[in-house]
Amino acid sequence: MKIKVCYILWFALSLGLASCELDNYEAPDSSLKGRIVYNGEPINVGYDQVYFELWEPGWQEKSPINVVVDQDGSFSALLFNANYKLIIPASQGPFISNPNDATQSDTILVNLNGNQTLDIEVTPYYMIRNPQFSVSGRTVSANFGLEKIITDANAKDVERVSLYVNKTYFVDLGNNIAATNINGGDIADMNNISLSVEAPAITPAQNYVFARVGVKISGVEDMIFSPIEKVQIQ
Repeated sequence: MKIKVCYILWFALSLGLASCELDNYEAPDSSLKGRIVYNGEPINVGYDQVYFELWEPGWQEKSPINVVVDQDGSFSALLFNANYKLIIPASQGPFISNPNDATQSDTILVNLNGNQTLDIEVTPYYMIRNPQFSVSGRTVSANFGLEKIITDANAKDVERVSLYVNKTYFVDLGNNIAATNINGGDIADMNNISLSVEAPAITPAQNYVFARVGVKISGVEDMIFSPIEKVQIQ
């Protein structure tokens, strides 16, 4: 019985020491931040929809660190100092990754040693140009143009354009209280697109909403958006 009790005590002590060793590991304290951009202009995307991967060579467990891109195209991650391979999966984003000179591929080498800012240049299928928002009563209207960026064999058509309105700053296909669409085939003038939608009653009441327009590209899951605009309603 004494032997069994001693074994239990030794086992508990071992677990405690192991826990202390784990707790003594330093937390990551270097930041990698930046934006997904086209010619320096941020690519606006849906909330929690687009991410890229950071791979750290040499680790036995081959699993990446996923870094989520914010609605305004920005990103931020707290990491350990190390050499990383940055990869945007082919299924991610309303854009095509650009070839990197150093790797001769779409992989970007990141040597993180302290805080670093990195803008990732990509080529979007389309860009939303000159979005203008106006309000009449509770009706929110948007006027904007579309520029087709990719025109070669990788070009894609517009499936639809949409106007989204929400009571919070998170605005997209899955986060809205009102939305309206135009099918791509019904767009008469790509330089002059207009959409309007009425904001419903909000409880508790507020005299503003957040709006943005988005473009769904045929065969591409993620939409590209305009910046989010706060507008006053009655």
